Amino acid sequence: MDIRQLTYFYEVAKYKSFTKASAVLHISQPSLSKMVKNLEDELEMELIDRSSRQIELTEAGEIVFEQSKMILENLDNLSSSLYDLMNLKKGKITIGIPPLIGFLFFPKIIKKFKTLYPDIQIRMVEHGAKKVQQEVSDGLLDLAVVVLPINKEKYEIVSFLTERLMLFVHASHSFAERKSIEMKELHNESFIFFKEGFTLHDRVIQECLNAGFRPKVAYESSQWDFIIGMIGENLGVSIFPESIAKKVDQDKVKAIPITNPSLPYELGIIKKKDKYATYATKELIKMLLEFSE
Repeated sequence: MDIRQLTYFYEVAKYKSFTKASAVLHISQPSLSKMVKNLEDELEMELIDRSSRQIELTEAGEIVFEQSKMILENLDNLSSSLYDLMNLKKGKITIGIPPLIGFLFFPKIIKKFKTLYPDIQIRMVEHGAKKVQQEVSDGLLDLAVVVLPINKEKYEIVSFLTERLMLFVHASHSFAERKSIEMKELHNESFIFFKEGFTLHDRVIQECLNAGFRPKVAYESSQWDFIIGMIGENLGVSIFPESIAKKVDQDKVKAIPITNPSLPYELGIIKKKDKYATYATKELIKMLLEFSE
């Protein structure tokens, strides 16, 4: 058994497809099939049930899949450690950022980081917070910035920034000149939400339920600026972090603090527990924390 055999089997098992795995590995499907069969012959066990249309793992295959995942992650950590030792400030980071968080905080941070470390590559992935968390858990992302709280069992978490959520309305709205607003007063409003998969979608619905009503949903979008544009056309209201108030046309859109209860909005930096943190990753985390001070 060698690492290449485990790698090939792992990709087939992950995608449950020889076709998809061969495309990812850039080898022919017959060569991939032969390599997996060689592994089965060596172990004297069938790892893949090929009888159905979509391949399934046997019980032995499930064991080999889980163990190969750990072995390959450990090898990746070894490579990362040696790379740091030899190259110091060179490296790469893959970071997950929900779109709203990325827009608010990251352009200045990334510019400063690239100025200090021009040889470190940064790849940013924009998804909703739930998908970002899952990709950190799966080892696909080095770290992510998400809205807290989240499950502490899977991640190492560092608090990044805390502010408050506010109500955003059209300038002609009856609430526009208010100094504050209570959640229960929003029971008749038409809300413009982020789509499911975004933390604020579930958070705002829950806060409305806590206040005694189910919100009326007028529209949903994955883009914060589109939602603000809809509010600017007086098509509904929404709830955003306070930082957004500085980004809107204040002649059209007004932001009002929410009280009773106030709604904290806390961001955290997360990484998978026990995953090796490269020099580059540690430096980016350090810079993020300096930015939030």
